[in-house]
Amino acid sequence: MNIIVSQEIESVCPSFVGAAVEAQVVNTPYCAALWDEIHALEARFRQELTTESLKELPGIAATRRVYKACGKDPSRYRPASEQLIRRMLQGKELYQIDTLVDLVNLASIAFGYSIGGFDADKFVGDTLTLGVGREGEPYEGIGRGMLNIAGLPVYRDAQGGVGTPTSDNERTKMTIGTTHLVVLINGYDGNEQRVNANALFIQDLLKKYCQSDGGTVTLYK
Repeated sequence: MNIIVSQEIESVCPSFVGAAVEAQVVNTPYCAALWDEIHALEARFRQELTTESLKELPGIAATRRVYKACGKDPSRYRPASEQLIRRMLQGKELYQIDTLVDLVNLASIAFGYSIGGFDADKFVGDTLTLGVGREGEPYEGIGRGMLNIAGLPVYRDAQGGVGTPTSDNERTKMTIGTTHLVVLINGYDGNEQRVNANALFIQDLLKKYCQSDGGTVTLYK
């Protein structure tokens, strides 16, 4: 995939850095060893964080700032990483979907970045552009119905929006049959080293749990 960061995003976050992990994978309904990792991280975060202090994690704080700069209320449309960690801290179980979804959620929680996971075979065209959602732009969030993405950062393919830091789109979501995976890491804090570390972490998880060689990592700005 070619990934373009638009002037709209550069103007509100000139330090943005992203990473794309592209890999061939085998998905499964459930992976016990992966959930052992999730529960271990959950226990640690419950010791270290509160629902207020988690907002100051660098990846989350930076994403919230970009939301405000684009005109979106980050407390109403929380970044996915914040949603997931907040749910953990409230003592609620994370939703168990399938190994790919659960793996991407773990990677998002571990580093605090909002991460999009996609079935790349469902993209239209070979280019994704990161821009800002417009008023009235149609967008069906996964499990959320039609979502107002005006003022949200959004990746678009040739057909329209596929991913925001709040929710990915039903059209390009991962399923049990997904074999061609693209994961996008959104580093609105500009920390290239940490974004790359998050990508390497995803590659390691894919090797352990998805019968993958880890695929390739591409950084983009």
